[in-house]
Amino acid sequence: MPAATTRTNQPGLGDGHFPGTGNWPFIFDLVPVFIRCSEVDLTPQTKLPVYLDHHATTPLDPRVLEAMLPYFTRCFGNAASQIHSFGWDARQAVDSAREIIGQSVNARPQDICFTSGATEAINLAIKGLFHAGGKVPQHFITVVTEHPAVLDSFRRIEAEGAEITYLPVDFQGMLNPRLIAEHIRPHTKMVSVMAANNEIGVLQPIDEIGAICRQHNVLFMTDATQAFGKIPLDVSAANIHLLAASAHKIYGPKGVGILYCRRRRPSVSLIPIIDGGGHERGLRSGTLNVPGIVGFAKATELALAEMNTEQPRLRDLRDTLFQMLQQGIPGIKLNGSPDRRLAGNLNVCIPGIVNESLILALADDVACSSGSACTTAAVDPSHVLKALGLSLAEVHASIRFGLGRSTNATEAQQAGRAILKEVRKLRASGPL
Repeated sequence: MPAATTRTNQPGLGDGHFPGTGNWPFIFDLVPVFIRCSEVDLTPQTKLPVYLDHHATTPLDPRVLEAMLPYFTRCFGNAASQIHSFGWDARQAVDSAREIIGQSVNARPQDICFTSGATEAINLAIKGLFHAGGKVPQHFITVVTEHPAVLDSFRRIEAEGAEITYLPVDFQGMLNPRLIAEHIRPHTKMVSVMAANNEIGVLQPIDEIGAICRQHNVLFMTDATQAFGKIPLDVSAANIHLLAASAHKIYGPKGVGILYCRRRRPSVSLIPIIDGGGHERGLRSGTLNVPGIVGFAKATELALAEMNTEQPRLRDLRDTLFQMLQQGIPGIKLNGSPDRRLAGNLNVCIPGIVNESLILALADDVACSSGSACTTAAVDPSHVLKALGLSLAEVHASIRFGLGRSTNATEAQQAGRAILKEVRKLRASGPL
């Protein structure tokens, strides 16, 4: 006889249905539970520190979460499944997101490739372009203050035979565009310059750089991870052929990004670094993160709609915080350009302290960092600050504050008081 089967009258435990109401998957019933649980602070801590690390990541905007939720539940289809309505709905959402994100930088939607983030997009752009060039000599130009995703990718292809020129910056972190023109060779394939620096917030003159690249018939790539949604970007006007960005820097979800890859006048050819399925017009195989993509589009819409009010607000808060620190900390210095920088960026050198000691001392009151979240495991001091000519002691005395959408005037004042208090205590404790 067949083995006995235990039956229950509870859906999902023996009747072939998912737990929940009717035949709907149980996740629909649990979504409100997830939301309620996310609102409960399960730790004994009663007060969260002021978050001033918005360059590392940003909190998910509730309006973005609201846009994403249906694509975890009702509209859960695979965008590549074009044989039923679930796949059609997912594909429509992706197409709409591609249109929104493309328009935000004046790009054709078909030139937007979705990735897992800017790091993957940068790797695809640099390695994909190099491998598409075959065995002919290839020369690339970049800047010493680029993000590690750019520098490490160039070092990888340099080991495979590419020629790389690393251009210096001045004491404020600015690149002189004339250096690019001076270093272009007959076999220069691409120039890569980030739009906004992730540590010191410096905004490079990408329009001028793009014009130089156009004049010399050289491709231009920009890592726009920190700039996207914060300053106007136009890939056509700036002659940009490749652009990388991540959703989680603009209050979108982690794990989704884009690579803009121009496909006409000229058409940029890349060899994919991920194989298996030929998704994203053959550039990036893998099932698309539909909820993440929808969230990226919503975050982009919000960033563009609020840019003209949010960025001046952040600039005022940042300047107020810096003035407060200047008045209470003798010898404090600003790292980077005072004018050409992201509105929410404040990177300062505080002589007489070690940045890691101050960060730990502030942990209960202010969340901040000494630099890129992508290099916090590294022992070496900031390559960006070293490129500005800071001494080793000055680099280790520098700290980055990143203000964002969740920062208000009260929090900025609160953070300033905490910073002043801890700096005085550290300086009073003697040489470090």
